Amino acid sequence: MTIRAMALVLAALVAAGCTSNAATTAPGDPRTLTVSATDTACRVSAATAPAGTLTFSVTNDGSKVTEFYVLASDGLRVVAEIENIGPGIRRDLVLSAPAGSYITACKPGMVGDGIRTPFTVTDTGQSVGPTGDDAALVATATSQYASYVRDQTDQLLTATRTFAELYVAGKDDEARALYPVARAHWERIEPVAESFGDLDPKMDAREADLEAGEEWTGWHRIEKDLWPQRATSYTPLTAAERKTYADDLVANTTVLYDRTRTITFTADALGNGAKSLLDEVATGKVTGEEEYWSRTDLYDVQANVDGARIAWQALQPLLQRKDAALDKELQTRFAELQTLLDSHKAGTGFVTYDTLSPAQVKALSDTVNALSEPLSKMTAAVLL
Repeated sequence: MTIRAMALVLAALVAAGCTSNAATTAPGDPRTLTVSATDTACRVSAATAPAGTLTFSVTNDGSKVTEFYVLASDGLRVVAEIENIGPGIRRDLVLSAPAGSYITACKPGMVGDGIRTPFTVTDTGQSVGPTGDDAALVATATSQYASYVRDQTDQLLTATRTFAELYVAGKDDEARALYPVARAHWERIEPVAESFGDLDPKMDAREADLEAGEEWTGWHRIEKDLWPQRATSYTPLTAAERKTYADDLVANTTVLYDRTRTITFTADALGNGAKSLLDEVATGKVTGEEEYWSRTDLYDVQANVDGARIAWQALQPLLQRKDAALDKELQTRFAELQTLLDSHKAGTGFVTYDTLSPAQVKALSDTVNALSEPLSKMTAAVLL
């Protein structure tokens, strides 16, 4: 089976296995909204909701795989999102929303700016978020995770600078060896990086993601230049072009570093971020599409799983209070997935993705989905 055919099969399996955030809400609750996402429309059942824990129940009534976002009023910062909603699939997005102006967006085909609509969260005069002992546990969890994000961006910036220097100097073998190691720091915090809507397209766009006339920059542009073997025809970048792309990558990484110095998080950001990381594995890594040129996808899978595990562990004391059975299931599923990943290690890294058999790829996909299902319940469990 070709990698492309394998990708199509796995995409169908992922779409069939999508789960919701499993929120429990009362009928008629103004904080529970429905969304009908089609190929041409994004119909939210109301344009306003009271501040507090909101649930957007999103059904894909179109023919294309879609995404749903809640954006800040600037239209750039992602407050919460769910990806890879296949046709006919319903998924719930649960978040804690204080009063303010937002934007909802559906993205049919998972490309472009999406179909956007203003959304308002009204002030109820009551505090939003956990109280008492729960508040203390959330404060500890979010503080720990913020420190983790800052540490990962520290390491990302250092590794990216070294990678850029090697690439510009023409030390391609050394640059190839560092590429998946440096990118691991990005992949561990990918939802945080993606929350800055202007940075992700510049730094992590794949060639297949580009729209007509859009310039291709970032990691994958350089990846193709280092591993052009799969291209039917390819003209290597000149020394000047290499420097331009390398400098651009370092500059954007520096912006990410600066923005994460004072970043803060909420419990739902950790829960939804963990699920988003598993979605990234299911839709881009397990299919072999993310690292199309280098075939280093397993490094990305491990990094995404690392990031999801750190978010879960930060929330674990609160989750054990709220739903000990769910926490125990997550412990089991994370361990199963890590055991499977360890079986594909080669030295300090991983085998290339093209060496996996179809059966091994399916086993990986099934194990990711087995973790993704209980992980999708974590946000609702800690918020409700």
